[in-house]
Amino acid sequence: MDTENTEPTIEQVDEAGEIIVKELAKEYLSKGAWATIAFHYQEKDKTGNFGEPKVSLRRFQKISGVYKQRSKFNVSSKAQAEQIIEVLKKWYEI
Repeated sequence: MDTENTEPTIEQVDEAGEIIVKELAKEYLSKGAWATIAFHYQEKDKTGNFGEPKVSLRRFQKISGVYKQRSKFNVSSKAQAEQIIEVLKKWYEI
């Protein structure tokens, strides 16, 4: 990902212009000088097919109208996502 976009994206293309990381959706969790964004995406595997959808949470700092990625956390599996959901439900008594 180019970390200096005016609009943050997780989408990536290779040298031939072919998409290798496809952004399926994104949700802003916070905006302002610092933005937190949840990305839903797919990556191409070695066979050239897109794999299972994944999730990445990323923090961007906006400087002079340009977003610069500062940190990220990738949810490694559906099982890990379910664990995160359960912990948040417990902590926030949802």
